[in-house]
Amino acid sequence: MKRIAIVLCVALACAGIGWAAYRAAAPAASPLSKFVPAGPLLFLEARDFSSLLSDWNSSPQKQQWIQSDSYEVFSRSRLFLRLKGASDQFAAAAGLPPDMGFLFQVSGERSALALYDIGNLQFLYITYLPSAKSMETSLWQTRAKFEPRSAGGVNFYLRRDPESKREVAFAISGDYLLLATREDLMAGALQLMSGKADRTVESEQWWAQSTAAAGQAGDLRLALDLEKLVPNGYFRTYWVQQNITDLSQYSAAVSDLFRSSNQYREERVLIRKKEPEKATAEDGLAAAAELARLVPDDAGVYVATANPTSDSCFALLETKLLAPHLGAAPPSQMAPQVQLTSGEQGGGSELETRIDQAPAERPVQQSMSALQVLLNKTPILASLQVQSTERDKAGVFVRTHSAVVLVAASDWSEAGVHSALTDFIRPSLTASQFGVGWQQKSAYQVFDGLWPLAASVRGRYLVVSDAPALMESVLSNFSRKSDRKPAQLLAGFNHAHESDNFTRFAGLVDRPNVALPNSTGTERQPQFFSGNMASLSSTLAAASAERIEVRGDGGKVRQTVTYEWSQ
Repeated sequence: MKRIAIVLCVALACAGIGWAAYRAAAPAASPLSKFVPAGPLLFLEARDFSSLLSDWNSSPQKQQWIQSDSYEVFSRSRLFLRLKGASDQFAAAAGLPPDMGFLFQVSGERSALALYDIGNLQFLYITYLPSAKSMETSLWQTRAKFEPRSAGGVNFYLRRDPESKREVAFAISGDYLLLATREDLMAGALQLMSGKADRTVESEQWWAQSTAAAGQAGDLRLALDLEKLVPNGYFRTYWVQQNITDLSQYSAAVSDLFRSSNQYREERVLIRKKEPEKATAEDGLAAAAELARLVPDDAGVYVATANPTSDSCFALLETKLLAPHLGAAPPSQMAPQVQLTSGEQGGGSELETRIDQAPAERPVQQSMSALQVLLNKTPILASLQVQSTERDKAGVFVRTHSAVVLVAASDWSEAGVHSALTDFIRPSLTASQFGVGWQQKSAYQVFDGLWPLAASVRGRYLVVSDAPALMESVLSNFSRKSDRKPAQLLAGFNHAHESDNFTRFAGLVDRPNVALPNSTGTERQPQFFSGNMASLSSTLAAASAERIEVRGDGGKVRQTVTYEWSQ
């Protein structure tokens, strides 16, 4: 009996070794992009689409979002209604609604979606799904309602909706399930699977450049042909970020998402249409990384920028600290004032003079402030802005405090800095010198009046803040060592610290606009900040922080976005 056990153990071990050797020798599965015909504007690939779908469907974030004001507003948006219309047309053509049950049936492991037309949502979908499971789907069960076709030696099924002219085609090729909204896309994919040589997405320049620069694919990969997407009217209308002008300098982009239990990391690569004319100064990149060490642990938002212009540094000091404002006032909607005269009539030489517009006023030429002069003559390597919110002692009002740090190529003049700041602030604060004298504290100086503006000069570093506590927190971090690599931009957002204060602040701001209890039967409109945005913040409460790092690499821009999850 003992010998039999030994023989069985040896046999099992040999079988295990043999299976491992077979797996090692087996060729890797072909990437799904090899089966995608050329021409897509967007390519989305998942390492395991079924798992991603299950994680989202069972997540508390989904349940909270569906019940939130954010979803209520989205469900009435133009984008949502267009998607719903496309969904209804797909259901009419396929005879099946594309609901969550349908998605679960057709979701396999390795999956890819190629979008060829944004306006008409024309796509090709390929997923690795064992044929036995594919034959259990509703699509396969209702294939008798479809017209049979053939391509690449494989049968596929096609159905058209006569009203919308929509097409839906599907096929099972080995262990792959294919779904398309155009007959030619389905036929092209099946021919590529059969080995027929033809142009694929991999043969296009934008794909080759972007994927080669991106490297290993993440759990989810998004590739974009920006040359075709950016001019597209639908893309420009529905692109949430509304940064089309910025995107116009790039020809392609790839974003890879890597997931773990407590962190999501997004690696982006954007391909420039042409390389920058001059290289970015390395000293500025290193200085931005050095500045990042000064950020307090409880900071709400911070942004460190390399090689800023003197104008941007001036605007940063002005808008965040010295004269906070929201920007230029919108153009007046009021009619021009009537210019009363003593009754004289116009002459023949005044036919071009308009009477429906106020006479143009010559702009008053303002001299450059001493602060602007100081910044213009000081080469600045990097800037840092830090902002945090806190409630007052009564817990009613939310106040925002800011700090700005500028690192220069040479040492700042402390006397020159104090003089420039005083000259800029005094006209709007006092008619004399009251409240704008500098008072020495332990490591910085502060105004001796009611406004607690503080400034500190430490060699090449200039620190200005409107809160002594924030100033002390920044200065205490000078002894830290930097652990960041040189970068063009380093930024972060502490959602866990700021979410409650944002909700409180937004509620106070929106309160005058809150309508009385609904007595007319009209639909409730959630306030944008205290309703829509606050509910989205609550839905994503588990996302505690976000960081972004931007680095240039010749003709490429690399961005790393990290989302920290508290649970």
